[in-house]
Amino acid sequence: MKKKDTRIIDRLIGSSLIITILIIWQILSSLKIVPKFLLPSPLDVIRAFTADLPLIAHHTGYTLTESFIGLMTGVVLGFILALLIDTFSIVKKALYPLIIISQTIPTVAIAPLLVLWLGYEMAPKITLIAMTTFFPIAISLMDGFSSVDTDSIQLLKAMGADKIQIYTHVKLPFATPYFFSGLRISVTYAIIGAVVAEWLGGFDGLGVYMTRARKSYAFDKMFAIIFFISLLSLMAMASLSLLEKKIVKWKD
Repeated sequence: MKKKDTRIIDRLIGSSLIITILIIWQILSSLKIVPKFLLPSPLDVIRAFTADLPLIAHHTGYTLTESFIGLMTGVVLGFILALLIDTFSIVKKALYPLIIISQTIPTVAIAPLLVLWLGYEMAPKITLIAMTTFFPIAISLMDGFSSVDTDSIQLLKAMGADKIQIYTHVKLPFATPYFFSGLRISVTYAIIGAVVAEWLGGFDGLGVYMTRARKSYAFDKMFAIIFFISLLSLMAMASLSLLEKKIVKWKD
């Protein structure tokens, strides 16, 4: 069986499983086995989403803007840190422990402080997203740089190549698949980080919408946004996979 056929079968199995779960969910709700105030039916969730679609679109634009700016900041920060750590051993000894420690701080603990320090606009959200997205990028690139064949590096050095040429012709191309692996993780972190930050303070965004829906006990709207955020993350990851195939053409 070809690899392409295997992927199609896997997708069909996954889609069938999701559809089966939704059908069972709808039946349980329609028969009132599970009360709607505890678990609204899929149809109720769809109705809630379509009813508030213009408002959701407004909040989505705000959240995606935060996520994009924060993600790009995290990517640049992670890229610079990976280069510094790979180039200078003293930087690795000094910064690597701090990078690890930075990821042990709970997001829900640092987010309120950022809101107090930076206000209720985009700044604290972008800062939190950058803090959560730079780590996968830095670690992935560091792994990619360290996995380069040393013989290739020695060959370039023997030909008189400098560090910039070594990175340009060997290390960066070799680390590109590692970079995209980290980027896929960072994309999901970016959207989730934005929503968490909006939960704790803000005027716009999907997190703010969820907070208002929760306070009004509109669980159908809550489920609608939860599924919508998951869909946004899946779409972002799928787009990155397509971009990776265009750039990393030698990868199977």
